[in-house]
Amino acid sequence: MRVNKKVIEGAAVVVFALTITVTTVSDGKVDTKVEQFTKVDLFEDTTAMKEQAVFNLVASAGAANISEFAAEETEGSVEELPAAGAAVQNPVTVGESSENQPMENQSETEEPAVNQEVEGQLAENQPAEGQANENQLAEGQEVQPEGQQPAEGQPAEVQQPVEGQEGQPAEGQEVQQPAEGQPVEEVVSEWATRLMPNVEEYLNIRAEASEEAELLGKLRKGDAADIIERGEEWSKISSGSVEGYVKNEYCVFDDAAEAMAYEQGTVYATSLTGGLRVRAEANSAEETGIVDVLGEGDKLKVDMEAEAPEGWVAVQCSDTTAYVSAEYVSVELKLGKAISIEEERAAIQKAQEEAAKKKQKSSGGTSQKEAVAASYDDVTLLGALIQCEAGGESYEGQLAVGAVVMNRLRSGYAGSISGVIYQSGQFTPASSGALANVLARGVSGSCLAAAQAAIGGADNVAGATHFRSASSGQAGIVIGNHVFY
Repeated sequence: MRVNKKVIEGAAVVVFALTITVTTVSDGKVDTKVEQFTKVDLFEDTTAMKEQAVFNLVASAGAANISEFAAEETEGSVEELPAAGAAVQNPVTVGESSENQPMENQSETEEPAVNQEVEGQLAENQPAEGQANENQLAEGQEVQPEGQQPAEGQPAEVQQPVEGQEGQPAEGQEVQQPAEGQPVEEVVSEWATRLMPNVEEYLNIRAEASEEAELLGKLRKGDAADIIERGEEWSKISSGSVEGYVKNEYCVFDDAAEAMAYEQGTVYATSLTGGLRVRAEANSAEETGIVDVLGEGDKLKVDMEAEAPEGWVAVQCSDTTAYVSAEYVSVELKLGKAISIEEERAAIQKAQEEAAKKKQKSSGGTSQKEAVAASYDDVTLLGALIQCEAGGESYEGQLAVGAVVMNRLRSGYAGSISGVIYQSGQFTPASSGALANVLARGVSGSCLAAAQAAIGGADNVAGATHFRSASSGQAGIVIGNHVFY
């Protein structure tokens, strides 16, 4: 389709011409029809009228039942508009050729000349002989102007994928597989960069890759470590607050480390919501017994030896195997971390303090009073007196004697520990020389510990300031062979 303008010099009129030519090739004969011309005044809204004229002509051409087109490369050139009633020369071909017969009153035209500017381009877009054009109109279908939507109830055109088209395998076509030997991306396990100590108690972590290097901490049984650098004999690791070197011969790596982790570690199921029911069986039926109800964040140890159906997790609850819904828990393996030397010392001290508190509670009536400042000689002197009075007694009996001395000091019997011990007529060993003999030989460890605890404020005799043999019949607190009052 070609659009021609001719401006008449000295006049105020523009002729706008739109020519649609349909060429039909049949038995070697070329038939051509020129549809119509449209004139538009210059001073009118020419743009709207031009567009309307184009739409009307295209719709008219589509009504000609153009169904199939022959492959014929036809090119034309634009000539000046013919005078009224003159024959059309060299019409311009629009679209593809139709196999339909010329429309009524359609005139024959000469074969159009070749346009050199588009040579090869038109032929490239022409369908092969006998091949249906993908743009041809169905019988009776009207041409829709550009941008116009289909009428209501009219189905929109849906383009179907062509068999064998790119992205669609043709029938019988094999899907291409990776070439043999081509590398396949592998999923790397987290244990490729972790290790476990293969020991019964602990593995030393050194500051350097040498057994003579400073000891920084310990990797205990059940602890895991991240590998910073793996060497032939030593590996640099990080675990907890410790970073140093461990000897490879006492470690396991990769899959062996992962297997050991599940053997020595603990797997927990943590509730993700409140009110999670722990059931006696892996069944959500109402009649299934409820063992416990978990709050959000509560944990239960996973029973790794029990089998659980899909969607359930077996847990240990109230010394039995129970089940929780897998949808409402997160399951995680917990492993230990290395401990530094400083952390180990603090842990030992804390454990000793807790043990002392437990002993005080087990003795019944043990209380903690304010500690008294004392020198090393005071501790040794009190320990020696305890050894003289209760060397053969239990620790509770030894502590009780030390507590009597300290209760006297707090009560004002004397102004110091030595003053209380050497007070006239109070403690027989101090005047008989037995106390001096113990000081010369050395005080036992348990008596020194009891003396230190008593000075620190431990009192298991409820403030008593005296004691004597339990066989005396004196009322009071009996501990071992003594009664305290």
